[in-house]
Amino acid sequence: MAKTAKKRNALGRGLGALLGDTPVAKSKPAKISVSPVSEAIGEISVNAIEANPFQPRTYFDKEALEELAESIKTQGIIQPITVRKLSDKKYQLISGERRLQASKLAGLKAIPAYIRTANDQQMLEMALIENIQRENLNAIEIALSYQRLLSECDLKQEELGDRVGKKRATVNNYLRLLKLPPDIQIGLRDKKISMGHARALITIESVDIQLDIYGRIIKEDLSVRKTEGIVRALSLVTTGEDESATKRSNELSYGMQQMQTTLSSHFGTKIALTEKGGGKGEMKIPYNSTADLNRILEILGII
Repeated sequence: MAKTAKKRNALGRGLGALLGDTPVAKSKPAKISVSPVSEAIGEISVNAIEANPFQPRTYFDKEALEELAESIKTQGIIQPITVRKLSDKKYQLISGERRLQASKLAGLKAIPAYIRTANDQQMLEMALIENIQRENLNAIEIALSYQRLLSECDLKQEELGDRVGKKRATVNNYLRLLKLPPDIQIGLRDKKISMGHARALITIESVDIQLDIYGRIIKEDLSVRKTEGIVRALSLVTTGEDESATKRSNELSYGMQQMQTTLSSHFGTKIALTEKGGGKGEMKIPYNSTADLNRILEILGII
């Protein structure tokens, strides 16, 4: 028997139970190097099909499954599932988990299927790639699938891009999502934030600040553009692009430096704090236009 595919990475296991459905754009099917189909499309008993141990999707929306089941009752199965043959009366699912589950809900006893011959390594690759292309995986599930293809199928990013029909930059943008804290990854899954929000948050090194801005995005319904503005303003404080601000920041106590960073994040502009001793000091809030001033006054609750 071919060498069994490596275990999925720890991150995939840790987040697996939390991940759900989010629509993604369909891409042109990639060419997959696997053994040929061993049989023509056939009707297989749903009870003869085992679950796919390499399934990248970990959660299926109950309501969506019920809707698909109703469609199957009316229209039947339009797209056959894909399985591999284990024995004369035993099969293992490669792709089509939603269709299989919905068919069971619809009361079908048999389901049309493509039957392939594949070892564990080939099955893992087929399952991941076919699900990425044909199913509505959410952004984090796609990222985890890309990561598994890289680590468990020994693919390089250039090869991965070719297999899934995506540019290397697109693949890299998804992989970077895995660097975000779990709370933000879940928010992306649940559509509380978009990919644009997530990509802006990735550029921030501090997890605490990432979570702080993430909370503001949810609470204030911030657009991607406003989020990017907050991150840019924050970078002026933390990267030393403004030398005078950096010098003033270095003169502050650690606690006041943290407060300055928090205020800059909150107002979406570079806040300057000055300590004068005895608990006294100044806080300067700059603005770039009348519209920007009105935005700040709105945050302060003045208008």
